[in-house]
Amino acid sequence: MKPIRIFTDGSCLRDKTGGWAAVILDESKKSEVSGSDLHTTSNRMEMLAVIQALEAIDPSLPARVTTDSKYVKKGMEGWVKQWKQTGWLTTEGTPVKNDDLWQRLDQICSERHVAWNWVKGHSGHKHNERADTLARDAAIFASKNFMRPIHEISPAPSGP
Repeated sequence: MKPIRIFTDGSCLRDKTGGWAAVILDESKKSEVSGSDLHTTSNRMEMLAVIQALEAIDPSLPARVTTDSKYVKKGMEGWVKQWKQTGWLTTEGTPVKNDDLWQRLDQICSERHVAWNWVKGHSGHKHNERADTLARDAAIFASKNFMRPIHEISPAPSGP
């Protein structure tokens, strides 16, 4: 059985509003998922893109995740094993950043077969570019629609 192919990306604006997205391809269809988060980081959005994509597919099917995040790929192919052995502490003895998402991603991957690929971001890769656009659009939408200062909200109309 051919693996489902997943292409992910994350984005974070200067105001710390983030977006994540994935393009999911199987033999018969193409799906896209995206979302946003407030007060976040680019690394968290990269991880959340993979988590949401894997949660959107049948766990019995193999998946091939292509990401432009070396952080995610290196983490899943090496760092996570060591962190689990050290109780989610770094080699310096400090807590692993984003351990909540690392643990969630590790759990999801332990329940299915996942292979990892890396692609250079902004290099013209069709599906990575699409995921990038979706992630950036999700962040921009969230920033414009959920982060408005209170003084921009129009008061309720008053009666005559």
